[in-house]
Amino acid sequence: MLFMRESLLTIPISEVFEPKTGCPICRMRNMLEARTVEYIMGAAMMEPDVRIETNKLGFCNTHFHHMLRQKNRLSLALMLQTHIDQNKKELFERKKLFESKNVKKKYLSDVNESCFVCSKIDWGMERLLRTFFEMYEQRDFAKLFSEQEYICLPHYDLLMSQSEKYFAKNKRLLSEFEKALSELVKNHLELLSGDVSHFCKMYDYRSSNSDEDWGNARDAIERSILFLTSRD
Repeated sequence: MLFMRESLLTIPISEVFEPKTGCPICRMRNMLEARTVEYIMGAAMMEPDVRIETNKLGFCNTHFHHMLRQKNRLSLALMLQTHIDQNKKELFERKKLFESKNVKKKYLSDVNESCFVCSKIDWGMERLLRTFFEMYEQRDFAKLFSEQEYICLPHYDLLMSQSEKYFAKNKRLLSEFEKALSELVKNHLELLSGDVSHFCKMYDYRSSNSDEDWGNARDAIERSILFLTSRD
């Protein structure tokens, strides 16, 4: 995975935050996701060490569909072929003397919960967030963070939990960060609450006039789902 490590280290964190639209942590995740899918569907698919990992971990439903959109069905079929063969071997052909029945149960549980792409995203996010928290100690970057449109609810949870670890020795900075983070989430919740409420009112018989102004309510449902799940 040398290519991925080198590619990851070239990502300037500040560029992820410069657009100031949507959730920057979602952009970070989406960028890693796109790079990983592109990587695995390219030449890496034929690398023995990569195939060993994909055979073992497989892919989740979300990332199977991401790979299908790459329009390289042969690469996906080749990975599926060896992954399926691995499952067949581990579940129904692998027999060892004195092997516990729990070995197969554990394998089945592990393979159903694992995903090659998810594992690489987790690996990359851990390193990018470490850099993010280091950069937050710089006033310019802290200001850039406070100017974001919002932080989605799942990444609010992630940043709150991670900040306690990274700012454990700096209670003042921890307090400042948590306040700035909470403001981004609170303000967006209030905005969504108003937009969803307005959307509902537009379907009220008293608002049936076609001249009524929808404002920002037309896509309130989609924006709310994105905020609540980090996925559109």
